[in-house]
Amino acid sequence: MAFLTLEDLKISFNLFCVVYGVGTLGMPANYARAGYYWATGALVLMAAINLYATVALSKVMNAAPKYVKTYGDIGEWVYGGFGRFITTLSQLLVCCLDPIAFLVLGGSLLDVLFPETFTATVWIILMALSLLPICMMPSLKESAGTATAGALGTLIADAVALYVLLDNMSDIPDGLKAPKPALSFDGVTSVFGNLSLGYAAGVLIPALQREHSQPERMPRVILFTLGVCTALFFCVSLIGDHNVGCQIPGNLLFSIAGTKLGFTAPRGAVVIAFLCMHLHISVAFAIDLFPTFYIFERVLFGFHKQNFTLENGENTTPGFQQSETPKDLAVVSKEETTGPVYASSRDYLKACTMRTVQIIISTIIAIVWQNHFLDLLDFVGASSAALGCMILPVWFHLKVFYKDMGLFEKAWSIFIIIFTSALAIYVSISTGKKLFAPTTADPSILFPYCPAEFQKMVYLNTTYYNKA
Repeated sequence: MAFLTLEDLKISFNLFCVVYGVGTLGMPANYARAGYYWATGALVLMAAINLYATVALSKVMNAAPKYVKTYGDIGEWVYGGFGRFITTLSQLLVCCLDPIAFLVLGGSLLDVLFPETFTATVWIILMALSLLPICMMPSLKESAGTATAGALGTLIADAVALYVLLDNMSDIPDGLKAPKPALSFDGVTSVFGNLSLGYAAGVLIPALQREHSQPERMPRVILFTLGVCTALFFCVSLIGDHNVGCQIPGNLLFSIAGTKLGFTAPRGAVVIAFLCMHLHISVAFAIDLFPTFYIFERVLFGFHKQNFTLENGENTTPGFQQSETPKDLAVVSKEETTGPVYASSRDYLKACTMRTVQIIISTIIAIVWQNHFLDLLDFVGASSAALGCMILPVWFHLKVFYKDMGLFEKAWSIFIIIFTSALAIYVSISTGKKLFAPTTADPSILFPYCPAEFQKMVYLNTTYYNKA
């Protein structure tokens, strides 16, 4: 049999569409903060941890009874009510925080695309208003085609930004090298959050595994797909950092916008890259929010209760459990939801009101955090993605297969849980301080990750440095 069947490739493509997203924009900044050796080591270690954790969740899913269909079901099957609570909480945090990051990024992109029109704050509000009608749909049946468009948008945006960056930063005078970062413990550990968000694939696995006619092949699919994503992450990081070093902005796209790096990018390239990324975040915004809509509607109004109950049998009622997480929505389900989503127009009006309030709250937070995009990505990755996609899968696997595991695998699992938990707590606190108690930055410092002599002017400006 072939290494990957046609069905394997279909599942692999869906997984790729989910993993390769906004997290790539901060990959070069990881090297700007932690340097080549520390950042590469972090990428390799996080790849190993995430590949193991994601495969471990797949194995737990294979060992579970057939009525276990969603990530929350796995949590309840392994640890009862507490297991469902902690898995749902981790997903809820990601689903609430991710859209805020999308609004921040979208507002910044539109501000650059349409200069001298509105401020970034106004663009955030207009973007939220434009996405509001989609969020008012009773249910969201996301097609693989739309998810594909989102993934291709990220690929094109990254490729254009990297090409423009290399093309304009290639004429380096003899004797000059891209400056290295001023290494610090905070700088090195902060890459954990971005890498956690970049690899956030664990919550997708139950939905994909339900779609596969041979679920025992899923570990091979996971290793192949995340291996490809890791190679792309490394390429984006290395190319983005190569000629810029610690002066690469926290957002890859902003390296070709403006003149901080001493060049003005072709306007057409900027427009293409920004529009492609805007396509991705427009698709991802509603996908991420819909699970939180259903959860809050169940808690506040008592809707969808039949879809949050784990039944000890194979005939569970299809419904929200088929799209319990934002990642699950990127998969085309073969089952159709039976019955109306809402019992009456009055119930639907309640849901619309609640959704509008939630989007308003997200918009207000996005406006407050609009100057902290990289910190926001790190916070989301460290505070929730790490829990849902690394810690819990390994914890569940350890509980289910403890008697059959070798000593080395047990030690590796315990190391992952302790290591990722410690970093998740530390990075959440350090980035949380920047979000909830921000300090006023010195406007003259353009490159904060660099040593003092390279913080205020691009290193290629030899006239400036000769005078200094």
